[in-house]
Amino acid sequence: MLHLASRSPRRAELLARLGLDFGTIDLDIPERQGAEEAAADYVRRVAREKAGAGLLQVVSVPGAVVLGADTEVILDGRVFGKPVDADDAASMLRTLSGRTHEVITAISLVSAAREVQAVSSSQVTVAALDEDAIVAYLASNEWQGKAGAYAIQGRFESHIQHLSGSFSGVMGLPMFETARLLRDFGVAA
Repeated sequence: MLHLASRSPRRAELLARLGLDFGTIDLDIPERQGAEEAAADYVRRVAREKAGAGLLQVVSVPGAVVLGADTEVILDGRVFGKPVDADDAASMLRTLSGRTHEVITAISLVSAAREVQAVSSSQVTVAALDEDAIVAYLASNEWQGKAGAYAIQGRFESHIQHLSGSFSGVMGLPMFETARLLRDFGVAA
């Protein structure tokens, strides 16, 4: 049985597109980057921790497989996590405005006997945003709970000038890499 270790409705929506039956596991894993931890290493570690913590919750289920994922926005080596409030979100959007940043999503698949991981990296260019555009986007509340203070699949898509990589990866679960890992793991996708 496949389990998604995530509170994210976007990840559940994306995983459902693969036509698989799965359960969800609600976790609260601290997402704090270590002082000397590289951004990509941080994203991989958090995905692995989510999958591992999820497995501990379903270890008694025969054949349990758990998928954990983490997505982060990275610019100039800085990880832009989820904003704590609207002011933090506005600051993030001002920083991303008119620039290209990286979005890394790591996925980990674990069972009692095996663990595999994949990483998707995308380059996203945000058009120059004026204060009116930032205020209007903040009013939508789409920024809440989103790495980098934006949801590419919502209103903010109109501010994406260029994307090189995986749209679903920027959303939170790269479909190509996820399907490949699930097939390699023996879960049909």
